[in-house]
Amino acid sequence: MAWLTHLLACLFGTGSWMAINGLWVELPLLVNKLPEGWYLPSYLIIIIQLANIGPLFITLMHKLKPGVLSEVTIIFVVVSTGAVACFLLAFLWHYTTPLAGRMHSTPFFVLTFFLSLVDCTSSVTFLPFMARFHPCYVTTFFIGEGLSSLVPALFALAQGAGIASCVQVTTLTNATSGNSTFANTSSEDVRYHMETRYSPPNFSSLVFFLILSAMLSSCLVAFFFLNRLPRVWELSKQNLCSSDITLHSIQKIPNMDGQGTATISGGFTSSPKDGKEVSPSKGGDEDTDPEKVPCSWATFAFIYTLVAWVNSLTNGVLPSVQSYSCLPYSNLAYHLAATLSSMANPLACTIATFLPCRSLPVLGILSAIGTAFGAYNMSMAVLSPCPVLQQSNWGDALIVSSCLESLRWLRKAQNLPLMGTEA
Repeated sequence: MAWLTHLLACLFGTGSWMAINGLWVELPLLVNKLPEGWYLPSYLIIIIQLANIGPLFITLMHKLKPGVLSEVTIIFVVVSTGAVACFLLAFLWHYTTPLAGRMHSTPFFVLTFFLSLVDCTSSVTFLPFMARFHPCYVTTFFIGEGLSSLVPALFALAQGAGIASCVQVTTLTNATSGNSTFANTSSEDVRYHMETRYSPPNFSSLVFFLILSAMLSSCLVAFFFLNRLPRVWELSKQNLCSSDITLHSIQKIPNMDGQGTATISGGFTSSPKDGKEVSPSKGGDEDTDPEKVPCSWATFAFIYTLVAWVNSLTNGVLPSVQSYSCLPYSNLAYHLAATLSSMANPLACTIATFLPCRSLPVLGILSAIGTAFGAYNMSMAVLSPCPVLQQSNWGDALIVSSCLESLRWLRKAQNLPLMGTEA
């Protein structure tokens, strides 16, 4: 039964940010087909930030009207909405409507808002629901949350970007009849121009969005069965200790205070003169609680400033200009930068798990390294459409590595404050 619960918790976690991560890795194909073009990532950033009204509303309701909103009902509604919106997106993403005198991808933007609402709301609903279960299942949930960015990236790599090629197109001008041919046309009537043609990917965006919809549906099914599980878990049937415990002696802690009194592990003190046990004074220096390290306001300001800076780069600035910094090199460079950057978050979380570090100087160094790579990306976006090393393979490799490294180092810095910090 335990392994099945682990599987359900992992599937439930994959639905947390699956839709938005899937949209980001699909952008290299969408920017060439939708009328917004290179502006498309900027539109998505604004829509995703507007969707934060969902978690804000739920937080205010829990604060002002506690007990009114049910977590189970909210999760069922938002995940169902995400699955339906992703299914509709597979068929409506390429439709456009006139808006403010220009053609815009209105169905795509509306459905993206609902998908963003689902993913943003999951931050304040999924984890409180998983808190009902044993802590080991919460760990499995976080593994599934990491897979929500890894799995779409793997599907995007399998899909491919479509290789761009330039084709010379010949057109006839001043043709007086439909029977005119190249044989009886002068050179002045022939015009040549170059067009960019993209080879089709291994499978279409329709299939990709249907895959995302199926994964969100599996998240909904996993939530249904998790909600029906009993609240009693049988992790092990082995009785590791008997129910009756007999205390034969109390071991003294070897350190002595100034009055020759030894501290006892049970929270009492014993005097070597009379052997009597007395409770420690409330204001005494000997305390069983661990020593608390004071944290100054300057430290708090430093941490929160860096967290705000890192989040603004990873969730706003760098993704919105990625099309300008990568597309001038090649469509393949943009495709690799988007998919590999999506893998940076689970990679950074894995490294932080096995190599924990809680030092404030390390937090500053990680943020500085990520900011340096981000500055290179911004400079290439400013120089677009003619960045440095544009005609060289080294330029493609450098911009892809820079996008990957910037997000990887910034994600490390972003996860560090969650583990606690030490000066």
